[in-house]
Amino acid sequence: MSRKATVYDVAERAAVSIATVSRVLRQPDAVRPATRERVLTAVSELGYVPSGSARGLAERRTGVLGLYFPGFDAAEDAPALDVLGDRPAPPFTVMHESGDAVSSPTMLFLDEVLRGAELEAWKRGFVLMIGVGRDDPSRETVRDIAGRVDGLMVLAQSVPDDVLERLAQRIPVVVLSGPPRGDSYDHVTVSNAEAMTELTRLILHGAAPERLAYLAGPEDSPDGAQRWEGFRAALAEVGATTDAVTLMRGDFTRESGRRAGAELVERGAPSALIAANDQMALGAIDAFRAAGLRVPDDVRVTGFDGIEAAALARPALTTVRQPMIDLGRAAVQLLARRLEQPDADPVTVRLPLQILVRESSRSS
Repeated sequence: MSRKATVYDVAERAAVSIATVSRVLRQPDAVRPATRERVLTAVSELGYVPSGSARGLAERRTGVLGLYFPGFDAAEDAPALDVLGDRPAPPFTVMHESGDAVSSPTMLFLDEVLRGAELEAWKRGFVLMIGVGRDDPSRETVRDIAGRVDGLMVLAQSVPDDVLERLAQRIPVVVLSGPPRGDSYDHVTVSNAEAMTELTRLILHGAAPERLAYLAGPEDSPDGAQRWEGFRAALAEVGATTDAVTLMRGDFTRESGRRAGAELVERGAPSALIAANDQMALGAIDAFRAAGLRVPDDVRVTGFDGIEAAALARPALTTVRQPMIDLGRAAVQLLARRLEQPDADPVTVRLPLQILVRESSRSS
């Protein structure tokens, strides 16, 4: 059995350094065409298959980027799977889906962020490692993943400040969502407040503030806090305060939206409900429909995020579309830049949002 070609063999055949070989394989556009062609010819002739260890020798890097999510997908009640058990599984089952079929609403957002990060990492020659910190109050998961990657992407406030600061002393860190707070990290964020202000203006054209309800997210959500500030700003423009508004709070799940909607029905339904995300808005619509209220004829409803379910709902939900895939791609771009320019000043990239006016907010 012949010996497998190594990065050293390719470098010798192409008359370049092993660092150049690694750069050609990871970022070919960064290498002069003639040199790139020599390296790729050597790779082809030798049948060389690059490995993470070879890249590490060349550049003291793993070629891996990390993406850390908190434990949003806690489906503890999911049935156990035992593919080696004695009882064969039926060839198929029939399930009539409802709004309850999606049990992890936050992942609808994070799945799209993940897709974008994976696409950009692949394009730039990196592998993406995902860490999910389910039931991990000490944040051992994020510490573990940080020890295996060249750079780390985290959701704002998903990692305690002191932990994140220690990690950033070892590897580059990019924070997703949430505004910069005087830190030294690169940030990717969106115009939450501005978009919510404009959305609220649209609703205020057909609803007095005292007939308005706002369904906020968790108190520790940076995005939720920005959307609340945008809502308050729109009220201030018409000389109103939040004291005139019925304020409810949920946890970004559809079920919490149902509970809030049912409570609003008991209190006396508002003329319009602005929810801090789509899933809560859809849950509130479920409750309104169950109580015999029509959307938008009796209650106008808006959401935020632009998930696919918002477009498929009946009536289709007015919302603010987040550039979820672009959030992931931008985070990878910032990490790649930081690896090449470790001493560059911190950068904050703010991505635009798009307001989608649909049937659920139509004035009667």
